[in-house]
Amino acid sequence: MATSTHPSLVLLNAKIESASSPVDIVIEDGAVTQVVPSGTSALTDPLSSIDLAGRSVIPGLWDQHVHFTQWTNMRTRLDLSRATSAAETLEIVGEAIAAMKAAHPEDANTPLKLMGSSFRDGLWPDKPTIAALDAVVGEAIVILVSGDLHCAWLSSAAIASFGAAPPADELFREFEWFALKPSQQNAGDGPGMAEYAETAAAAAARGIVGLTDFEAEDNIAVWTERVQAGVRSLRIKACVWPHRMDGAIERGLKTGDVVDGTDGLVTLGPLKVVVDGSLNTRTAFCHDPYPGMTADDENAYGILSVPGSELVSLLKRAKDNGIGAAIHAIGDEANGIVLDAFEEVGMRGAIEHAQLVDEKDFARFASLGIQASVQPEHAMDDRDVADRHWAGRTARAFAFGSLLEAGAELTLGSDAPVAPLDPWHAISAAVSRSRDGREPWHPEQSISAKAAISASTGGNGSDVTVGMIADLVILDLDPFTASAEELRDMPVSGTLRAGEFTWRAPAL
Repeated sequence: MATSTHPSLVLLNAKIESASSPVDIVIEDGAVTQVVPSGTSALTDPLSSIDLAGRSVIPGLWDQHVHFTQWTNMRTRLDLSRATSAAETLEIVGEAIAAMKAAHPEDANTPLKLMGSSFRDGLWPDKPTIAALDAVVGEAIVILVSGDLHCAWLSSAAIASFGAAPPADELFREFEWFALKPSQQNAGDGPGMAEYAETAAAAAARGIVGLTDFEAEDNIAVWTERVQAGVRSLRIKACVWPHRMDGAIERGLKTGDVVDGTDGLVTLGPLKVVVDGSLNTRTAFCHDPYPGMTADDENAYGILSVPGSELVSLLKRAKDNGIGAAIHAIGDEANGIVLDAFEEVGMRGAIEHAQLVDEKDFARFASLGIQASVQPEHAMDDRDVADRHWAGRTARAFAFGSLLEAGAELTLGSDAPVAPLDPWHAISAAVSRSRDGREPWHPEQSISAKAAISASTGGNGSDVTVGMIADLVILDLDPFTASAEELRDMPVSGTLRAGEFTWRAPAL
């Protein structure tokens, strides 16, 4: 790589993992060209140097599983995460509807529109019903999306607005819900470019330099438009779903290829396939039936959305055209089916979530070269649901330690908006297996800070080294010695992408 005569930036007195004393990090042409003991680099213009005063520097962070549009949409939605029952959810919704009516009395004859998000009904003592929701909201178009995104509670007016029939069990689940295209049905006008730029900037402020976007929309077109409109804080891997794979193939794009018109910020990501459901919705496909159900009950084991034979066909087409694969599998039976499909095709890839894994399958992740793309904050959200619905099996649930011990490669993410777009939440949860002062849940499955950080940097490890692209994060605390609480709230002083700040704290 050709370098300029003078360093474009020198980070002075930095703390990195491999050095026992402060170092200077020299960045030229977007890459790290020197890591030397402090005071020994050839400094030129003082304006090109920043004294970090002992702050820590690590490689830039990647969130490997994000639904960016839906995460941005959540900024305008009613938060239902605190509700512990259907009745409490209705109280929150009723208060919101009343406030909307009071704020806009002139719109009394216009149907209200409200979207809520993040309810978790897996432990509710009462059942959500359309009639109960209608009794509270009347003719309002109300769409309440679960925290796991796999089901939704809609008012009759909302169901009619989609031209759909009411679901048999009161909630829309899985592809019955996905087919309604919820990302296109935001309350009001939805976010614009300013909101997307704000979301990207907020991610950069937490040390994120890139993310893998798993939205089901046309991510190639969407991100090209965003970058050209100035949403430039992040690198993006733009995934394709099965119904969009042919479009990518026709364009001659392979996974890793740069998308034209994005200044190198957007590359084609993998094929995304969802083969089962989720734990909270009780649709994750498992070896054993869910509590209270027998083998004869419909969906007693969850839902297998894509049979193994169909998955094999999709993987073969992807492999033949240079497209990678990231397959959603949560239940242990689903994970086994996906591993079988990867083995039959002779293809590497990733399993997204891998929340419940059969003991015999941990080693297969490593032997087949399959990444375990996991979201540790889900373990904190779902520990009580898992204890009820996966009773007796939780020793192998969210089993990050077992996966690492078996030699599997871990990558961490948030699955935002299921969990916040904040890599430090994932790192803290992976290390501590705890949140909110609770006792650690299956602490034997915790991993080290080094392992969690390495799984969060897009393959760049946990240390700053010569030759790497200067995607870096400057931290006020040492992440390798910080407590779980300090990790969760890690203060970020600066984020650099190719040596340029995408976020810089006023104090730096």
